Amino acid sequence: MSDPRVVVIDTNVVLDLLVFDDPASRPLKAELAEGRLRWLATAAMREELQRVLGYPQIARRLLAQGAAEAVLHTFDRHATLVAVAPRAPWRCKDPDDQAFIDLAVAHGAALLSKDAAVTSMRKRLTVSGVAVLSAIAFVA
Repeated sequence: MSDPRVVVIDTNVVLDLLVFDDPASRPLKAELAEGRLRWLATAAMREELQRVLGYPQIARRLLAQGAAEAVLHTFDRHATLVAVAPRAPWRCKDPDDQAFIDLAVAHGAALLSKDAAVTSMRKRLTVSGVAVLSAIAFVA
């Protein structure tokens, strides 16, 4: 097998992947399971996911299909935790998304996001070698 592609996955895409089982994210799930992707994240990103899993609309969904702990276990199994990256030269309008951008820029990783604040930066981030893609575009 060739070296896995390096990705940073924002929280909304992680939810599609691990909570909502969005059909569009299934090819991404398969690539992770088969080890063709190296998913980079930070401890703060995991903490954000844990916090979001407690939101009422998410928690209700998890009651129907399993516990938040199972989602976090899957995150832990697939994500490689790395140090917080230095600030990228570009600022995101949404400060919650900045860490994903910083990490992708620092590691030359593809950034999987459907967040408008992130996708609006696509051209600027491409200059630094970061492809901002949806889960569908990434595996297509």
